[in-house]
Amino acid sequence: MNTPAALPHATPAATHTGWWAVCLCANWCGTCRDYRAIFDALAQDHPGVRFEWVDIEDESELAGDLDVETFPTLLIADGVHARFLGPLLPQAPVLARLLSSLQAGQGGQGAGAEAQEVFARVRAARGG
Repeated sequence: MNTPAALPHATPAATHTGWWAVCLCANWCGTCRDYRAIFDALAQDHPGVRFEWVDIEDESELAGDLDVETFPTLLIADGVHARFLGPLLPQAPVLARLLSSLQAGQGGQGAGAEAQEVFARVRAARGG
């Protein structure tokens, strides 16, 4: 299987201090395959957010011990701290609203240590 690369529209300006939206999916999952086009379109609509696609089987080292039970699972980080980790309905408006609310500071304190560890591995692997 091919290892997914960073999306071509992920920009250096969105690293470290910019927001990240990381989709944790699997190639065998039909819902994930359908969601990929939605995720890529959202990346175009949110240039200040770095969108990354992680196939948790091809890049299992990034997911680590995280047990992804429901696809798609999204990890949202503010560039430093993981702010959300969980399954999300595979609909563009759902992710768009989540990003907006988190960017507006309406997302609580953080997503926990496991989410932070996954984000640190993704950021390191993807040059963030």
